[in-house]
Amino acid sequence: MALPNPIFESALINKMDKLNREIGSEYIVCHHCGYDANEKDCIKCQYCGTPLSLNSGGIESEPEFEQQELNQQLKPQNNSVKKSNFLLPLLSLLILGGGLFLAINQVLVTNNKNQTVTNNRANSNARLQKITLLGDTFSGYSTFRAAKFQEKLKEVGLNLNYQDEFDQAKRANLLNQNQADLFVTTLDQFLQQKPKGKIVGMLDRTIGADAIVLNTPQYPELKSLIDLKRLVEKSNNQGNRFSLTYAGDTPSEYLALVLDTKFDSFNLLDFKIKEVPDASDAWQLLQNPQENVAVAVLWEPFVSEARKQGYTVVLSSQDASKSIIDVIVASDRLIESQPDTITKFLTAYYRIIDGNVREPSYLKQQIAEDGNLSSSQAVSVLKGIDFFTSVESKNWMEDGILAQRIQSIAATLVLTGRMDEVPSTPQDLFTSKFLNEAARNTETLIGLIRADNPVLADRLAGKQTTIPTPTISPSSIKQAPDIGNLRVRGEVLFDLGSTNLSDQSQQTLDQLAQEIGEFNEQTVAVIVIGHTSKSTSEPANLKLSEARAQVVAQGLRARGLNHTIIPEGKGSSRLLSEISPNDPRQQRTEIRLVRIN
Repeated sequence: MALPNPIFESALINKMDKLNREIGSEYIVCHHCGYDANEKDCIKCQYCGTPLSLNSGGIESEPEFEQQELNQQLKPQNNSVKKSNFLLPLLSLLILGGGLFLAINQVLVTNNKNQTVTNNRANSNARLQKITLLGDTFSGYSTFRAAKFQEKLKEVGLNLNYQDEFDQAKRANLLNQNQADLFVTTLDQFLQQKPKGKIVGMLDRTIGADAIVLNTPQYPELKSLIDLKRLVEKSNNQGNRFSLTYAGDTPSEYLALVLDTKFDSFNLLDFKIKEVPDASDAWQLLQNPQENVAVAVLWEPFVSEARKQGYTVVLSSQDASKSIIDVIVASDRLIESQPDTITKFLTAYYRIIDGNVREPSYLKQQIAEDGNLSSSQAVSVLKGIDFFTSVESKNWMEDGILAQRIQSIAATLVLTGRMDEVPSTPQDLFTSKFLNEAARNTETLIGLIRADNPVLADRLAGKQTTIPTPTISPSSIKQAPDIGNLRVRGEVLFDLGSTNLSDQSQQTLDQLAQEIGEFNEQTVAVIVIGHTSKSTSEPANLKLSEARAQVVAQGLRARGLNHTIIPEGKGSSRLLSEISPNDPRQQRTEIRLVRIN
């Protein structure tokens, strides 16, 4: 039997102790940019893309001379020495005893080290500044719940306490009562709840993750908001009332408000509202024929599932991509007393976001694990969320974009009775000063990668890839699926028998251009439909309606819209049944949105 060699055991113990220390290193540091949150299995730096060598995270490769030195130590010094029968058992006992002593000593040392590490961590955590952040289970907030982000905060002396609070009013009240330091919410909820705090960072906007879904499987004729209006009128005449369901105090509710204020063929008062806690509940109600649900507002992954099962997605946050925006709010108390804390928090957050932009697969894995989703479900969720980088967030605040969005969203809330008035000084509701350090970090990264990867550099800078508006023939647009008719606030009036617009009509076009500008020109096109009364011959009416529609279409394009806009004249072929065919009110203009691309 081979006997243990004390020199070998000592060397082995030292090797194992070193290896354990190396395995305990949770992340790999990039020597190029200094990013220290790369996963252990990364090949390239998540932040700058530089290949990571074996020694980037302190995991040193074994020098050949160490193995040679070890072999030299184990090599017998004199093979000619003869071992006496008397000394061999004694030597064996001494060697076994020494090996046992070293092994026991190593266990004691390791235990002492582990206890020291535990004590150090406990003492370190006790010294960290605790900050409380309120949110909910939305996948866009998953970074705040991720262990990697919380570890990054600890490195700068912060200990995050993330709490779910689904009641938006209570979320704001806890901030007002100094029981929370920060909270995340949508821009519309921030405006409604009016917390004692300011927006200090932009988080994300949904670009398809939320959607209005029609119950086409139960009502096959239901494929647009125009169809919905006819179906609702027919049902109400029969004494029945359709239901509409959404999760309250969420983006789903706000998307329903957008429909109510912007589309002529949709009115929330026509429905029995079934407010539920979560989109999963709304999805279940939509599938239950006994619930008589005609419309549900859902979010991913239920939107994708609805599409697969034949339901009609009539409008999504991709079509109205400026409607649902998530922000982070800091309390006035924290802003005044601990501004550095906010800077540290945001700098750590946006550094993680920069890494996720560089390597989206890590974000997909994070969302899947956070929401207990399959890989395909995580992909669907991720496709519907566009995250702000620090540079883009800062630009939104300083270039007036956020102020414009506040006023637009507030206008919708005022029209639906959720707010009394549109804020006159929206810039007082946010501040960009805590983004400076995070933005400098991102700009440094942009400088490092610009030459090799300009597309990624633009993405980090918040410059979206410009996609030309799709070129589609007028005949294809006329055959495209209808979304619905925009609500025209005011009138589009012409002089009798002419194509001259009145001054009041010019103001109406100004407002219509703003309304249409809220929709995505990549997915939504516009048909201007002209109608006349039956005061003259049908060929003359058709020609006049086409000319008037062309004037309106040109007027909208002249106001800077990039959407595809085509005119269409109907003459007197579609008269309003409730008034006389010769009534001047038959002369009207419809602004119809259709789905393209």
